[in-house]
Amino acid sequence: MTEQSFLRVQDGKVTGYVGPEATEAFRAISIGSALKFYAKTGMKVNRVYTPTRMLAVASSMTGKTYKRGQYEQAGDDLIGWANEIKASLPIVEGA
Repeated sequence: MTEQSFLRVQDGKVTGYVGPEATEAFRAISIGSALKFYAKTGMKVNRVYTPTRMLAVASSMTGKTYKRGQYEQAGDDLIGWANEIKASLPIVEGA
């Protein structure tokens, strides 16, 4: 990871994802949550990211191949991958 990326934390909560690795972690969390939401409800979070596109992004980020219907697994894997990145980033306190 580069020294450019960090998590900004205030009152124990992440308030900012700064830098390329941090931004990629946020993207993975967002798409992972959208995949889990789709798996649970069958509703898409927006028109652009279809379930097929979200699975393709999950595959490109995690390096695993997902088939149609593996939305929950892909979401869990993405969120786990993002948490690994977040754990490796420095934390900056304050606003």
